[in-house]
Amino acid sequence: MAIQTKMATGTSSSSASTLADMTSGGGMAAPAARTHDGPLAIEARNMNIYYGNFHAVRDINLQVEPRKITALIGPSGCGKSTVLRAFNRMNDLVASARVEGEVLFNGRNIYAPEVDAVEVRRRIGMVFQKPNPFPKSIYDNVAWGAKVNGFKGDMDGLVEQALRNAALWDEVKDKLKQSGYSLSGGQQQRLCIARAIAIKPEIILMDEPCSALDPIATLAIEDLMKELVEKYTIMIVTHNMQQAARVSDYTAFFMVDPKRTGHLVEYGPTRQLFTNPKEKRTEDYITGRFG
Repeated sequence: MAIQTKMATGTSSSSASTLADMTSGGGMAAPAARTHDGPLAIEARNMNIYYGNFHAVRDINLQVEPRKITALIGPSGCGKSTVLRAFNRMNDLVASARVEGEVLFNGRNIYAPEVDAVEVRRRIGMVFQKPNPFPKSIYDNVAWGAKVNGFKGDMDGLVEQALRNAALWDEVKDKLKQSGYSLSGGQQQRLCIARAIAIKPEIILMDEPCSALDPIATLAIEDLMKELVEKYTIMIVTHNMQQAARVSDYTAFFMVDPKRTGHLVEYGPTRQLFTNPKEKRTEDYITGRFG
């Protein structure tokens, strides 16, 4: 499905260029050197985020590799979740929020005035900290997004495939008409993941998806992420250093400056960052000296 962009009047046009085939404008500083060749999944260039007069995050340059898991770590209040939400324009829902710079997806700046934020969120899905199933049946939870996006195909097959991809089908196939609230916390989170992937995104953002779960449910979500990354790019915010080390391919470490503005300290392959960090602040954080 091609992404339509909004015209200045706010209406869509089938003749408008898509996120997939438009290229971004210049003028931004080049990001740090990559560790791999080939197209990126998504890229932030000189991204700054404000809430009113408060400068929440500054000068973020981050290149996210496709079909890899990228973890965002750092102490509370360093802007991890703010950065994550910027990758699918969730911060737009906060009236005082403002984003400067670029976030490039398929070569197109998702913050360009003509780009439809709703379509961005269809292509870049979100799973939140606490499971948030809709007050609907298990089936309708998964089918809802597809219906809203005009899906006209085999809905039963779509729901089954999404639940299978979320490693939940065998547990719920005989109770699809029951409420999503009837599931355990870990099952509810996997239901939310099924709901996110049912609309066939390219990227899945996860904001501390295991923080409200017990260790067994957490392990199930981690195992699921390792399976999903074969098809999707995943970005995850986590406070759990062991989790970041277990599941991620790349890790970005954030801190705050004296003005409480978050910034990116170090980014690289997880194994390298955890065993041989380039920055002393990174080493101090991952070894528990602060945070």
